[in-house]
Amino acid sequence: MHQTLLRQFRDPELCHTLLTRLRDELDGELRFMEVCGTHTVAIFQSGLRSLLPPQVVHLSGPGCPVCVTHESEVNAFLDLAGRPGVIVATFGDLMRVPGSRGRNLKGAQAEGARVAVVYSPPDALALARDNPGDTVVFLGVGFETTAPTVAGTVLMAREQGLSNFKVLAFHKLVPPALEVLLSDTEAGIDAFILPGHVSAVIGTEPYGFIASRFGKSATVTGFEPVDILESLLFLARRQRQGRAEVKNLYRRVVSDTSNPRALEVMNRVFRPCDALWRGLGRIPGSGLEFADDFADVDAKRLYGLSIEECPPLPGCKCGEVLRGRLRPDQCPLFKKACTPAKPVGPCMVSTEGSCAAYYKYQVE
Repeated sequence: MHQTLLRQFRDPELCHTLLTRLRDELDGELRFMEVCGTHTVAIFQSGLRSLLPPQVVHLSGPGCPVCVTHESEVNAFLDLAGRPGVIVATFGDLMRVPGSRGRNLKGAQAEGARVAVVYSPPDALALARDNPGDTVVFLGVGFETTAPTVAGTVLMAREQGLSNFKVLAFHKLVPPALEVLLSDTEAGIDAFILPGHVSAVIGTEPYGFIASRFGKSATVTGFEPVDILESLLFLARRQRQGRAEVKNLYRRVVSDTSNPRALEVMNRVFRPCDALWRGLGRIPGSGLEFADDFADVDAKRLYGLSIEECPPLPGCKCGEVLRGRLRPDQCPLFKKACTPAKPVGPCMVSTEGSCAAYYKYQVE
């Protein structure tokens, strides 16, 4: 059944029909931004980007968790990795993300820092269990998708009495970042394709302001070609009609209301705070920090880590790319000083980064 359904969402004939209808619907330029690393890859990998009408301009926004991790946050990772008795547990993509001076965790590991790559927060918990004489600090990054899992792992650590498990939390919330992007007239965003995985947790209601306050349309959609084309057709139709609407086109996964259990766990452990985003700066209420009841798990407090704004890497245009102001191939370092083998900025590091997608799929 699953394979049959998957074939339907990849059906070439249906895709051709939707493309024809999209061309007929357009009455001008449609500049749409997707805010999800999985959508970034899906649009390139499926070949859709090369098939879209020239009036449809694809902007890849701050939907890659690794890409939006701020330089100052990476500096805090490096500071922590140099502390005695500390084992830093991290997802693999973070290993090569540069801080403000170009250093990364991979280099720190080579210099002797104890950095372990894990595949999930419970893996980091197991690492703490296996190393009772050390403190294991998990680097918590990502959006509303991963924050509940990290919060659940914190609760598990408390239940199991593992006091040597800590978290350095830099989780970010998507809706406040969308407000910043919509207020940026230089990017000229007409519409959004919203993140499917995040929406499975928060629902679609938090996006209502996109239409009510900014007069733009947006869709929540899946990751198959038919999903994406259906969304673009909807967005083009609403633009032609002069109407703004936020529409859930991914009902096989996403509800209009939130996942109450996931949010209950997340809100029990974390509370909203201001957060730094690479390229977008400090956004009020866009991050998560530990609630006071969980201060004993908060590595930022326990180690007195300072998170201050710092200048971007010289020559790196990741910030402009994440805002939709610049295409990756317009960065002077793209394919020259910056490649996946030797990345300068995080948009080339992550497999979900737009620079990496441009490079891998040879977009010119």
